[in-house]
Amino acid sequence: MERETQFIGQSVAFQDAVERASQAATLDRPVLVIGERGTGKELIAERLHRLSARWDRPYVIMNCAAMPETLIESELFGHEAGAFTGATKTRAGRFEEADGGTLFLDELATMSMGAQERLLRAVEYGEVTRVGSSRPIRVDVRIVAATNEHLPALVDDNRFRADLLDRLSFEVITLPPLRAREGDIEVLATYFGQRMAAVLGWDEWPGFGPRALAAMEGHDWPGNVRELRNVIERAIYRWADPTRPVDALSFDPFASPWQPVVRKTSAKADAAPPAPTAPGDDSAMATPAPPTGGAVSDLRAAVDAYERQILSDTMARCRFNQKVAAEALGLSYDQIRHALKKHGLNN
Repeated sequence: MERETQFIGQSVAFQDAVERASQAATLDRPVLVIGERGTGKELIAERLHRLSARWDRPYVIMNCAAMPETLIESELFGHEAGAFTGATKTRAGRFEEADGGTLFLDELATMSMGAQERLLRAVEYGEVTRVGSSRPIRVDVRIVAATNEHLPALVDDNRFRADLLDRLSFEVITLPPLRAREGDIEVLATYFGQRMAAVLGWDEWPGFGPRALAAMEGHDWPGNVRELRNVIERAIYRWADPTRPVDALSFDPFASPWQPVVRKTSAKADAAPPAPTAPGDDSAMATPAPPTGGAVSDLRAAVDAYERQILSDTMARCRFNQKVAAEALGLSYDQIRHALKKHGLNN
C-alpha cells in the first residue's frame, strides 16, 4: 500500500501540532519534532520541507539509529578516499546531498557525543569537513530532527550536548499520542478500514460493530497510529463476512495458546521465586488441565474456554492482583488487561 503523506484527525491537540508545523515551515530555522513511536514525526518533517521555500530542493532523510557509531560521521559529512579501511573512493555526505534543501535527522538522541560535536559546527557555521580531509565545505542546509526522547533530561545526564540542543530547538513541535487525540481513533480506524476493504475487493464498507469500537476506545495504543493501522488492517483481512460490520480485533498478533515458551537459563531466572499462592494451597501453581476425552465441535470456543479458566484460576490464586497474575502467566500488564477484558473478568 502506498505511503501516506496526508494528515487525518480532528482533535484539537493534533490540529494544533499540525498548525504549528505549518507556521514553522516558512521560517528557515531548525525544528525539533518530539513524539512517541508511531505518532507521525516523519510526516511532520516532510510537511516542514514541502511548505518551505526549499520545497523544490533536496529532502534527505537519515536515521541516526540505523548507523553504527563508527560510520555515522562518514554518512553525515562524507569521506575522502583512503580515510579508513574500506573507503576506496571519495563520497559526499548527507549534508552535501541536502545542500540547498532540508536534512531530516531521525532518532537524533542516538547520535554519539563525537558526532554531536561535529553536527554542532555544521549547524553553527554552515561548514562540514569530510572524514580524512582538512578542507571545510560550505553547505546551506535546514535541519529538522526528531526523537522520542526528552532531550533536556539527556542533557542533564550528559548524554546530549546542551549547546547543540540550543541550536536545534528554535521551534519544538510535540506530537500528541493517539490516546490523547479525542475522537480521532474512530476516524483513523474508518479510514484504514475503508482502504483495506478496497484492497481486498469488498463491494462496500460495512463499518465496525459495537464490540470493536469499544475495544478501540479502551486500548492504550502504545504504538499509536502505526499500531492502529496494523490492528485495523489485520481485523479487516481476517473478517470472514464483508456484509457484516467488523466486530473483532486482535491487538497482539503473537497471542496464541501454542506460542513458544521462553526458556530461562540464567541462574537468576532458575532461582526466581514462584508466583504468590493462597496459603495452604499446595496445588496453586498447577495449570488447569485442558479438556480431554470428548470430541470438540468448535475449536475456537474450546480454546477460549480453556484460556478463560486459566485466567480465572490465576486471578483467584493471586488475590485478583493483575500485576502479580501477569507475572505468573508470563504476560505484560497490558496483555493481561486485554485478556481479562476479552473474557469479561475485569470487573
